[in-house]
Parts: sequence; C-alpha cells; structure tokens
Amino acid sequence: MKNITYCLMAGIITILMVTGCKKDKTLQHTQVSAVNNLFAPANNKFIQLEPVTGSATFEWAEAHAEDNGLVLYEVAFDKESGDFSKPIYTIPSDANGLYNKLTISYKDLNKVADLAGIQPQATGKLKWTVMSSKGINVVKATASSIIEVQRAAGFTDIPADLYLTGSATEGGEDLSKAVHFKQTAAGVFEAWTSLKAGTYHFAERNTGTPATYSIDGAKLLKDGSTTVTGATKVERIVVDFTSASATITEVTEVGLWFAADNKVWFPLPYKAGGKWEIDNASIVFHQESWGRDERYKFRFTFKDAAGNSSTQFYGSKNSDNSRPDANTAKSFWYMVPVNDAQYDFCFKFTGAADNHNADIVVDFSADAAAYTHSVTVK
Repeated sequence: MKNITYCLMAGIITILMVTGCKKDKTLQHTQVSAVNNLFAPANNKFIQLEPVTGSATFEWAEAHAEDNGLVLYEVAFDKESGDFSKPIYTIPSDANGLYNKLTISYKDLNKVADLAGIQPQATGKLKWTVMSSKGINVVKATASSIIEVQRAAGFTDIPADLYLTGSATEGGEDLSKAVHFKQTAAGVFEAWTSLKAGTYHFAERNTGTPATYSIDGAKLLKDGSTTVTGATKVERIVVDFTSASATITEVTEVGLWFAADNKVWFPLPYKAGGKWEIDNASIVFHQESWGRDERYKFRFTFKDAAGNSSTQFYGSKNSDNSRPDANTAKSFWYMVPVNDAQYDFCFKFTGAADNHNADIVVDFSADAAAYTHSVTVK
C-alpha cells in the first residue's frame, strides 16, 4: 500500500515539474526587445490640431520577438514631465497593434492634450513613446520624444447638460440649487440669470463631483472659477463648447412694447430664476376706426462688455394672431427673436384684458418647455 502511495506522489511531482518546465519555456517565447528608435514626428515638432478631420503619423523602429513571431505595439502619451509610469493615454498602433506605425486623428490628439491639462486654443507639449510586447511582458522603448500641439478651439468632450454655481449665483454654493442652462444648439447652452459679487463656475451636473469650467474673458476653460465684482446685474450667459467661448451680456430692461403706441408701456422687473414679472399692470387697448387694437411684444435692452447698448424684440412665431381664449395652445405664448416692425409677429391680449389689470410674467428659465410668457387678467 505504501509503495502505491509513493508511486502516486512521485507521478504527481513529475507531472508538475514537466508542466512547470513547459510553462517557463512558453514564457521565454513572450520576450520582446525594446524599440530603440523613434522616427516620426521629429522631436519637438509643432502640430496644429485643426481641422479636427486631420491626422498625425507616428513611426518607430521594429522590435524583435525571441520566437521571431509578431510583436504588438502601443503608443503611450504623457505630460512633458511624465515618466510613463502612469501614462495619460495609450492607443494600439495601426492594424490593431501589429504595425510599427500609428495614424491618430487630431480629434484624439485633442483628447490627449486635454488630459495633459492643455486648454482649448492653447499650446503645450506632450511626451510619447512606444510599448512593445506579445500581450504580456510589456517593454518600454529606450527613447521618448516630444511634440508641441496647439489645440483646436472647441472641447472634445461636450457635456450633455450644464449648470451655474458659486457664491455669485442665485443658487449660491449649494450645487443642488445650481442655475440650469437651456441647450439651444449642439454644444451651446444659454442661461438668463443674475450675478452678484463673488465667484462662479459651470458644472456638467448638479450632483456628485462633476467636471467644471470657467470663463477667462471670452474663453471657456476647463476647471477654475470666475470672479464677479460690483453691483448685482441680470445677465444673458451663452456658453459654446464647440468654439470654447462664452459671452455675457447685461440685460438692462425687459419691456412690454405695445404696437399701436409704438413704444414700451412698462418695464417688467426681474424677479429670479430667469423670470421677469409685473403685477396689476393696467391694460387699455388702442381705439382704431375698425375696433380695439391689442397687439404687443417684448423689447429686451442689452449692454455688452464694452458698454454698448442694443435691443432685440421677442414676439410670436406667427406674423399675425387671433385673440387667445381658453382653448388656445400653450405654444401661442412662446417667445422667439423677431424683427422691429411695428405690427409684425405680435401677440394679442385676450379680450377680457381690455380696461383691466393683469399680472404678466416672462419666463426664460431653462426648465420651461420654451421661452414663454403668461398674462393673468385680474
């Protein structure tokens, strides 16, 4: 019995030794040499990453496998001061890692530059090298090189949503109360709000730890904050991630403009949350030979950063309208930019408003279905 046991143990040990030897032999065949020369781009080559449809080519000397088989390549990027112990970005070479060449789009290089902290439209340096392997036992090249890139204007990763937060904002520093932007086009966001002395920044969401952005002059930057000084002002803020730009324009007045009188009847005070409101406004239609004229729209007055004033009318999407009633669709009150013609694209008051008072609200908040207004007759 003991002999049988000894034989079994000896057999198991023999199998393990053979398996171990085979494993070691197999591992030896995964050894590859390091890439010893980087051909292109030339060291310190300048690359302007526009248009985003462009591309750059990276080339290097071949590495060799101990079994004379195929070698896989991966290009690693790092900050200029990095050592590739934790590269900021890696990508297989062409043909899924088989070629000693990489064709990378400017769009992807923009992403790499962003990860390195290079802002849109700014210039900065990236370090690159090549990793060779057979899937394991990765070997870093003996050389590395520098490229200098100038980023394109827009951001590569555009948030799906945008919020305004900080001590200068209506919601304060409580992220959950941040001012919501309305997306007006792909990558473009707009908010109508007030700013007071303090600081603010933009956030991609109002929970957790979102990516943030700030403004430096007319440039939109990743991270940071913007400082506000002076008195509280109502502002129209437009943030464009496609051009990495931002525009802030003061809204000095929103007035109800009565067509028949060809003038603003009264201004609507700004309340909060992108809303202007006047209570108990006197409404008296204009007497014409054919009847009572009730047409109106709204005139916004702006002041830009240089102090120049301008006006923009907001009215109906229809060039002419009937008086609204209880069955009128909500879209009747939607407001869009219109021309300054005296009678075109005007709204009409309900007949019940004539010689009565009304509460009038202009709602340009992001959470409204569209920029709109309401008239509540007293």
